[in-house]
Amino acid sequence: MSVSRETKSIFPRYNVIIVGAGHAGCEASWAAGTMGSKVLLITMNMGNMGQMSCNPSMGGIAKGQIVREIDALGGLSGIITDETMIKFRMLNRSKGPAMWSPRAQSDRYKFSEMWRERLESNENIDFLQDTVLEVLVEDGRIIGVKTSLGYSIYSDSVVLTNGTFLNGVIHIGQKSFGGGRMGETAAVGLTASLNSLGFKSSRMKTGTPVRVDGRTIDFSKLDEQPGDENPGKFSYMPTTPLGKQRSCFIAYTSLDVHDVLRTGFDFSPMFSGRIQGIGPRYCPSIEDKIERFSDKDRHQLFVEPEGRNTIEYYINGFSSSLPDNVQVEALRRIVGFENAKIFRPGYAIEYDFFPPTQLKHNLETRLVRNLFFAGQINGTTGYEEAAAQGLMAGINAHLSIKNEPEFVLSRSEAYIGVLIDDLITKGVDEPYRMFTSRAEHRTLLRQDNADERLTVLGYRLGLASLERYERYEKKRRGVERLKEYLQTKSIQPETVEDYLESIGSTPLQQKQKIATFLLRPQVKLVDLLNLRPDILSFLDDLDNLKDEVVEQAEIQIKYEGYIQKEQLFIERMNKYENLVLKDTIDYSLLPSLTIEARQKLNKIKPRTIGQASRISGISPADISALLIYITR
Repeated sequence: MSVSRETKSIFPRYNVIIVGAGHAGCEASWAAGTMGSKVLLITMNMGNMGQMSCNPSMGGIAKGQIVREIDALGGLSGIITDETMIKFRMLNRSKGPAMWSPRAQSDRYKFSEMWRERLESNENIDFLQDTVLEVLVEDGRIIGVKTSLGYSIYSDSVVLTNGTFLNGVIHIGQKSFGGGRMGETAAVGLTASLNSLGFKSSRMKTGTPVRVDGRTIDFSKLDEQPGDENPGKFSYMPTTPLGKQRSCFIAYTSLDVHDVLRTGFDFSPMFSGRIQGIGPRYCPSIEDKIERFSDKDRHQLFVEPEGRNTIEYYINGFSSSLPDNVQVEALRRIVGFENAKIFRPGYAIEYDFFPPTQLKHNLETRLVRNLFFAGQINGTTGYEEAAAQGLMAGINAHLSIKNEPEFVLSRSEAYIGVLIDDLITKGVDEPYRMFTSRAEHRTLLRQDNADERLTVLGYRLGLASLERYERYEKKRRGVERLKEYLQTKSIQPETVEDYLESIGSTPLQQKQKIATFLLRPQVKLVDLLNLRPDILSFLDDLDNLKDEVVEQAEIQIKYEGYIQKEQLFIERMNKYENLVLKDTIDYSLLPSLTIEARQKLNKIKPRTIGQASRISGISPADISALLIYITR
């Protein structure tokens, strides 16, 4: 539409306008502002920047890798998580390093507070508390936005990160009312503005569980889940070490709890059809779990503190949109919750999203130049996925107005590359959540080497600081020196005789290069440091990077064979890219495929292995099973 600019605006012209201050909007603002753009961040509530609307945690399986990647590029999610976390666990330690995933319990109030402090410290970022009703477009290019206060604000680019607020509707039993989250109004008008430009929208839903007064929980009846004895962190920068941790706890539902919940099914907006939006497959409501897994006698719940100094607890796994009285009655049937009092009931929220196939790989829309979408507006779920998109959209919004090449990460460079490629090429038929199985190159995309993959790129963009770059370079040189040392120095059998006996490994018959000795699965480099003081003195100049250098060198030595195997897999996939799949195949008869793969392959009926490999939810293991089946 054409816009008159005769009325003098109280606002200057901006390089980038960011709409929404959730995880995507915060990272987008930080990226664009740090790279040198003049940014205006528009949010409906200045007090809720970086709000943890759902669970008070960051990271987890694959999500932790994403936070590490954001940090390596120069984003803030890792730093803010480190500075506000109250518990840390490295998940999957019993598996190989490619599966290790950091997860932190955060103080949700301090998390939001710190985001605001960090953004306010960036002189290139201005703020406005308002609601955007309309995007302003001229000749197929974005020129600004119009707000509910009547402001027309002009800019060279716009990034929309509206989360669950676009025409949001909250459901609790038979109660329904507008809202982007509890206590905050929905954003009405922007969807219609985008639809009028030719964008297609649809509906999704998500949910959140009841919040409980911790003083009314009998924790002696629950299983305690403490943090790691030696807690790690997310950021590669020297953030404040985590001190005293707060434990989470594990509880369980029961058949009695399920029976109570079923009494509310007739009033459920999900079962009655009042909710039309697509819900998350991997984070279903408790009522959905009871229906889907009717053979299960119980479901696990995680009882998580909302902060360091609060009595409020989040009951992870008990999301529900059932009537509030049913939620409370069922909750009190859980062992340990007999006297529970709630802060607020669980609820479902239904909102508009825009299928991401309407975007380019730099997250710019195909219909309007310099208009970018990031976060749940693209059909994703999760703080980490949103933050990653926000970071990339903020980077590319800045680059686009400078007429510089777009910044796109490939699937072999980062989980962020996998995330965005999946969204753009496959679209979504349910809220998208990242898993390690979605990354065919996950051996290369470990949480420990995100700085090796991305920090130089972030530094060249002007996003990662000189301090971060120099710290990475010092670590990289240390790893190379240590690897060379381990590959050239030998270890004598008598030096490790007692050690090998203690770990149940066969004796060493003759001297051996230390790197070769490390290939034994039970042998740990950190143990060898006690046996070979020369290695320890070799690392003296690395100061607080010593532990990272030791871990990285060991992983690279032990993983060398797996990396070669993965490269062979890539060559194999290229060979079979155009191998035809007959449309008569009944995938439900192939037990080697996951249930999700069987369902989706039967629904889509891909023509080739290559097409099948790009269907959301189809893992590399599924493709390998298909190759075995069709080449027999």
